[in-house]
Amino acid sequence: MLNNSTRIATLANFISLCRALMAIPIIYTLNYDGYEAITFLLILVATLSDALDGWVARKSGAVTNFGKWIDPMADFVCIVSVLGYLSLVDRFPGWFLLFYVIRHFIISVSAIYFLNNSDFILSANWWGKWSAGVTSFAIILYIWPWNAFPRLKELVLLSSTFLLIISLIIYTKTFYREYKRLNF
Repeated sequence: MLNNSTRIATLANFISLCRALMAIPIIYTLNYDGYEAITFLLILVATLSDALDGWVARKSGAVTNFGKWIDPMADFVCIVSVLGYLSLVDRFPGWFLLFYVIRHFIISVSAIYFLNNSDFILSANWWGKWSAGVTSFAIILYIWPWNAFPRLKELVLLSSTFLLIISLIIYTKTFYREYKRLNF
């Protein structure tokens, strides 16, 4: 029998997988006028599911290695899919999409290296969690700009960028400590 940390089929992991798939209806609804409320609700559900999956995993005692991997991957798939679409139709800055993908690539390659060479399994940090939430808020503001505060969307996007950089630094420090542990 598998121990708890090696399980894959858990409610928390199902929630994470559903979040990744939320990109499909979000992008679909972005194509049609009159679907704005549905799009907003879908983005809200996807964003809230990011907190829900971790809470469910901890409450049910089902924090798993797969969950530690699928949670940030679900964030990445959903956010990059929506950002990719919005950038493609010139509704979101392409530089941010490129930055987001490169950051994720750096973290993923490092995490895979340590997974293959040690018992280290990377899990999301709070800076990364906050950056995913703030990025989601930026997406909402780029879809529906709040005209009362004309620079709010740029401010939120810069805040997201800052949080993403901080989380990358923290991940890099974590990888460095693990590298030192393995080689000394």
